[in-house]
Amino acid sequence: MNLDDYSVYSELTDEELLQIAVERSLCDQSTTSTSAPVVLSGSNPRRRLPEPPRHLNNVPPSQPQPPDPPDVPPCARPPTGQFFYEAPKRQFSHLQSLIMNGDAEGLMALVGQKSSSLMAPDNEGWIALHEAAFYGPLQCVAILIRAHPDSVNRCTLKNQTALLLAVGRRNVSCVDFLLKNGADPNIANKDRETPLFRACEQSNEDIVDLLLRSGAQVNRCSIQGGSALHEACRCGELKLCKMLLQAGAHLHTKNIYGIQPFFIAAQHGHTDLIHLLAQEGADINGQAGDGASPLFEACKNGRVSAVNALLFLKADTNQSMKSGLLPLHVAVQNKHSRIVSMLIPVTSRVRIQHSGISPLHIAAENNSDDIMELLIESGFDVNTKLSDERSKMYKDRRITAVYFSVINGNLQATKMLLEAGADPNLDVFNPLLIAVQLGRMDMATLLLRYGANVNAKISTQPSRFPVAMLLKMESLPMLKLLLDNGCDARPCFHCPYGQKSHLAVRPSSHPIEEMQFCEAVSSSSFCLAAGPIISMLLDYVSHVRLCSQLLEVLESCSDWAPIKLKACPPHPLMQLCRLEIRRLVGVHRLKLICTLPLPMRLIRFLHYDITAHSPDVHCYEVAATQSDV
Repeated sequence: MNLDDYSVYSELTDEELLQIAVERSLCDQSTTSTSAPVVLSGSNPRRRLPEPPRHLNNVPPSQPQPPDPPDVPPCARPPTGQFFYEAPKRQFSHLQSLIMNGDAEGLMALVGQKSSSLMAPDNEGWIALHEAAFYGPLQCVAILIRAHPDSVNRCTLKNQTALLLAVGRRNVSCVDFLLKNGADPNIANKDRETPLFRACEQSNEDIVDLLLRSGAQVNRCSIQGGSALHEACRCGELKLCKMLLQAGAHLHTKNIYGIQPFFIAAQHGHTDLIHLLAQEGADINGQAGDGASPLFEACKNGRVSAVNALLFLKADTNQSMKSGLLPLHVAVQNKHSRIVSMLIPVTSRVRIQHSGISPLHIAAENNSDDIMELLIESGFDVNTKLSDERSKMYKDRRITAVYFSVINGNLQATKMLLEAGADPNLDVFNPLLIAVQLGRMDMATLLLRYGANVNAKISTQPSRFPVAMLLKMESLPMLKLLLDNGCDARPCFHCPYGQKSHLAVRPSSHPIEEMQFCEAVSSSSFCLAAGPIISMLLDYVSHVRLCSQLLEVLESCSDWAPIKLKACPPHPLMQLCRLEIRRLVGVHRLKLICTLPLPMRLIRFLHYDITAHSPDVHCYEVAATQSDV
């Protein structure tokens, strides 16, 4: 038999062959000198050559799909920039060298000598036929098959046949030859992957056609339950899917995660396959093990055309996962605004309510302002609360979309929600306290403008004075903002000890957990700003008496002596009048003072706009003080 036509080197001259040898030698030296860490070992180059790329599509649909690994060039030595392999020089056996070089004459000589090396397995169970099928010289495969016909279905330790190895290397002519010489197309490896499965995984139509015509079982499944049709749908191969369906592929086969081929097609956005499989009777609403539907998965991955096709096929838009989330939820979560606009008209508001979470919550949590605007314009309730179960997932037990926006520091989203009618006082931990704690004057001003409770309490931090002061008391501008908007300063001067010495143990009538203002302001955190803080608070109260601890704080700094006098009666009449007017107006209507029919100077005075005081107002204050005296 003349095998010269199959030799890859038959057309090369001696000089060209010498050049190839020199280049390989230089490559070996470069590999030996590399300082890359040792990852792979062994003298057989096939051990350094990765398996054909595997796409792990059979993962739970609630997790993102891993990206396809890059294709590996079909050579015995992978690029040094992409793979690590050991530094020591490798020594190939004489048989390996013959096969790798496609030396048919040398291999024929070994056959003629009836060499035992042809059938002797290495430490991985590979014999010469496996080597030849892997590296691809057809003439070597033909020689070995004719010498040992019974070896055609011999398996490696991983249960790989020569046919499976040839399929993995996309060697069509070798696959054809093996099938014609008795190779069994249904022997699977240890992962239960058949040659047909591997061929569909690689989108090789020619090999799939050869295998099907040779009796390959089309519905054999891998260890993860995936069939050849699963792989063809993942790759988006319309022709392959048609070939498999004509061969009897089952549409409703599920892998270990409960995923059907139609689900895979929708997951990867293959619209043509969606229509094909639907026409063949696929379950367009078939759910995976976690409850995800094909529509849910297409929405999660942003497959606009696939979503459009599924909606055309009347896929159920209100089919939820086991977690209760709907396709609309996951589209919002992954910021697919086009899909959101497609789902809003066909999603049940009742089903959204039963899920315990509004798409507005998700948009606010992910700072998706454009989607939030779309949802608000579509009529979603900005005051919808998280269910108790979902609220418990957060340590702060948040329940509103406003809270999500405030804690993210998203001023624009917060303003959008408030303008749409969101109530800033529904959460257990008031969003205003978050803004104060973050030192966001702009956010706090916005919340106060829309009625945030400036005197909000915290159940876990009881205190006699407004807790907002405690969060950012050292910031005088923030403290003034709170006081200007009605924060009650009087409790700061209500001390159970009065002029008596403060005891380490409090009286039983006062809970130990309850914090006093005098204790807070005298701590090391506020020692440098205690005087100015007390001075500012005195402007917002009438007749009060400083307790012994506050007096001790003021006496600790000589510059704070005037503050003690400021607390002593009598108080200016103008201050008392201002306080009384503000009390009559009420905390929630202080922002309306500017609408009163009063002179602008007086309005500024009522707003504590001290920098805007006119000389006339200052004269009134002085006159009132003298009158009191």
